[in-house]
Amino acid sequence: MLTKWKNKSILILGLGKEGIETYKFLRKIFPEKILGVGDREEIKNEKLKIKNEKQIRWHLGKDYLKAIKNYDVIIKSPGIAIHFPEIEKAYKEGKIVSPTQLFFENCPGKIVGVTGTKGKSTTTALIYKILKENGIKAHLVGNIGKPALSLLFWGKSNDVYVYELSCHQLYRLKKSPHISVFLNIYPEHLDYYQNLKEYVSAKTNITRYQTKNDYLIFNSSDKIIKEIAEKSKAKKIPISTDKKVDLFSACRKSQLRGTFNFLNIAAAIKVGGIFKVPKKIIAGAIKNFKPLPHRLEFVGIFKGIAFYNDALSTIPETAIAALDTLGKNVQTIILGGYERNLDFTQLAERILKSGIKNVILFPTTGKRIWQKICQLSKKNLPNHFFAASMTEAVKISYKYTAKGKICLLSTASPSFGIFKDYKEKGGLFKKYIKKFAK
Repeated sequence: MLTKWKNKSILILGLGKEGIETYKFLRKIFPEKILGVGDREEIKNEKLKIKNEKQIRWHLGKDYLKAIKNYDVIIKSPGIAIHFPEIEKAYKEGKIVSPTQLFFENCPGKIVGVTGTKGKSTTTALIYKILKENGIKAHLVGNIGKPALSLLFWGKSNDVYVYELSCHQLYRLKKSPHISVFLNIYPEHLDYYQNLKEYVSAKTNITRYQTKNDYLIFNSSDKIIKEIAEKSKAKKIPISTDKKVDLFSACRKSQLRGTFNFLNIAAAIKVGGIFKVPKKIIAGAIKNFKPLPHRLEFVGIFKGIAFYNDALSTIPETAIAALDTLGKNVQTIILGGYERNLDFTQLAERILKSGIKNVILFPTTGKRIWQKICQLSKKNLPNHFFAASMTEAVKISYKYTAKGKICLLSTASPSFGIFKDYKEKGGLFKKYIKKFAK
């Protein structure tokens, strides 16, 4: 494996979760080789485990990208922005490889890849459950599963790898999965990509290199995805929330809330069909599948108020979908977060239409969301509160939400700024709900 790199100098760029797994993977293959490791941050926490290892050349701090020119091969973690001059030059020189590309090139079994702006994790986990319950040796890979590269040393040809693929992981990928699932596309990550076209191009790699022997399960209601599917060489299997014929009776018993989950369930059913999983097993897996945390998660009823945690909501469309699912009982909604210059017009219209009484707003987008609401209406406006922390937001929720009503955390914006990520945001929401209920 990777004998072509035996005499090449290798730099691992980025020492997050994937960077650490890349290091462990390469160290098993090249136990004596000096490996370069570059990261903007100093080494701490779990990264300390490899800090004192020999055979590492460190490049840390703000100038870490300057090390690129001194290496033959750069393995870049997905989270590092692509438009730094050093990165763009290395791409042009053909020096950069992603951990995802490494996995695809060396994977011994079949890959089921799932992408979409929203719904990836739920769909990936549901497909995995369906295959496992049919006795298939399946592996859950990606953000919610095991690091992909860690599985390569003991995988078999009949194994199936169900891989959640983000746009960052798909960027410049030169291979596509055997079975690809393409759920939806909304404007997102436009702080990472130069424009929507570049974002869509990255997503398109889920099917770009498929052949007539592969499968593309795609959302036929999404205009952009439909156009991409028309150019694909794979066997095409359309799905849509408008066509519920595939969602046989057991799906109605699913614990997944919201019509948007019909698409996720439909995709999982189609993958199960390709693997000839009996309908009874598929139905049972769907019925018993527990929703993933932070995705319209019911936290509980405290002081008579029903709290829902939709911390993964990073775009306006997901907040609208949450409101559509929960209905008129939503009295308080918590919105706002990191600025990605998204359009909040439809969300503002939906809030005004819903009759929500209280809007709690985090910086930075919270201010802009409120401005949009005020632009659309000068009367019957909800109460609004600007909160600088989750503690403050939950206290306000308890004070102004009536018994029998719903408080919804669905920020329509990324978490960065106040919070480390959506997991921290949702975790703090649940923590303070329970703390202030006492």
